[in-house]
Amino acid sequence: MIEIQNLTKSFDDLLVWEDVSFSIDDNETVAVIGRSGCGKSVLLKHINALLTPDSGKVIIDGKDLFSLDYVDQRKLRQEFGILFQGSALFDSINTFENVAFPLRYFTDRSEAEIRERVMHCLEYVNLQDASDKETSELSGGMRKRVGLARAIVLEPKYIMYDEPTSGLDPQTADEINGLIMSMAQGLNITSVVITHDMHSVLKVADKVAFLDKHKLSWFGTVDEMRRTDHKGLLEFVTASEYQL
Repeated sequence: MIEIQNLTKSFDDLLVWEDVSFSIDDNETVAVIGRSGCGKSVLLKHINALLTPDSGKVIIDGKDLFSLDYVDQRKLRQEFGILFQGSALFDSINTFENVAFPLRYFTDRSEAEIRERVMHCLEYVNLQDASDKETSELSGGMRKRVGLARAIVLEPKYIMYDEPTSGLDPQTADEINGLIMSMAQGLNITSVVITHDMHSVLKVADKVAFLDKHKLSWFGTVDEMRRTDHKGLLEFVTASEYQL
């Protein structure tokens, strides 16, 4: 379980958001939405301690993230997989080695164990035949799927997705949404999805957090969002050219 308690963040005199509080239950998918620049990705970086808040807490399975020492914080980070917006693959190594990288860096598994785990993850994202492909040979959708395979290779409890469908055509985006749902349900993974894609929100999310005007402006289930009369949220959805 992730508990975000009264979180406030600013950069010098620029307030990002203040007093943000909500929780994410185990095996739940929460989509974080809001206008560009509202601090969605900044919030994501607080959940795995890449950034430190001005005040407030992030509690992961009962552990206060920002009260842990470096070693324990790093250990807790290994409970998280991340799909970066641009996939963040290494150009100098092939698909197999990109997925294997966390295993080589964080574990002492044998080469046989690494191969078995990597191929299992590539099969999960339907890329078992692309293990030898160089990064330059991969399409945008394939890069996302390689990034997903790498995100689950350490068998994390949590996955954080930063704009997972950004830059993809509708069909490929739908395939990625399907994988997000499959991982949440089949691997019992708790997910945080940063997105502007309302189709993705309505397909993958259990709950929605709407950041607006330097605060958490609305939080609730997708069904509650469909019935909301919250002016700011309705304006955001309407601007997204999507009807609830």
